[in-house]
Amino acid sequence: MNVHERVAGAMPRLRRLAACCLAGALSSAILGAYAATAFDAIAPIFAQRCVMCHNGDAAPLGLRLDSLENVLKGSQKGAVVKSGDPDASELVRRIRGQSQPRMPLTGPPFLGADEIALIENWVAGGLVAGTGAAKPSQPDRPKAGEAVTYLHVAPILLQRCAKCHAANGLKGAPPEGYRLDTWEETIARADRLRVVPGNPAASELVRRIRGQALPRMPFDGPPYLAEEDILLIEQWIRQGARDAQGKPAPAPAGASLRLHGTLNNINNTWELDGLPLSVDAATRIDKRPGPGDYVEVRATVQRDGAVRANRIRRR
Repeated sequence: MNVHERVAGAMPRLRRLAACCLAGALSSAILGAYAATAFDAIAPIFAQRCVMCHNGDAAPLGLRLDSLENVLKGSQKGAVVKSGDPDASELVRRIRGQSQPRMPLTGPPFLGADEIALIENWVAGGLVAGTGAAKPSQPDRPKAGEAVTYLHVAPILLQRCAKCHAANGLKGAPPEGYRLDTWEETIARADRLRVVPGNPAASELVRRIRGQALPRMPFDGPPYLAEEDILLIEQWIRQGARDAQGKPAPAPAGASLRLHGTLNNINNTWELDGLPLSVDAATRIDKRPGPGDYVEVRATVQRDGAVRANRIRRR
């Protein structure tokens, strides 16, 4: 066998050897990239975009993302990350939008492509541990003289309310179709208005979190919202329920309301927990409600902001 024949015969083996070496080199490079992604690298993403809701005893479905240990524990439905398999990891599917609702609930904007890739690499690389924790960033409080916007109240609503009041929440569909996961949904009229810009006392949202209307919210309380948080939400509504950019919500004139609370009738002046009601001959009075009774009020917001009672019914 001449030299040319020996070389030709060796070529298949050389090709296989080269292919193996190349595959090994690529595998080492990929694994090295994955191994370089530890929890410390993704903890800041969780802290900034996720931990405002997913921390503490009130975390949705018990899923806490404030430490590696808690991420690995998963939620009440099971594990949310599967080592080595991002495509089968529910956490990855949620931030991609493959499973609904897409996370984080504050989006859009959702996580950037580079942030998603970093989390994917962490999962694919075997969930490498780190030394840090995803400590929640404290929600911004308005400075003196600063207008209260949705950015100030969103962390409260998202952590304590949106776990149910969101598409595919803990109760499936949001109760009574009311969502609290975006500004637009929070101020939406739909069948009735729950947030009356300029008038916290006429806002069903406030009456629920204060316990004037039953059942008190959040439904998983106690503990309920801290007084500081309730006052901030009231201030936000009083100033016009501004969006994240500071634009006030549309005027509420003509909006329908459904309020519950304790009736007061002092000197022929009707009030619901101190909220003045406009009552006239056209107002329907059912079941003889009197002072101190718990009642339901169907009402309409007038152009001047007054709450005109269409019906008052003892509950």
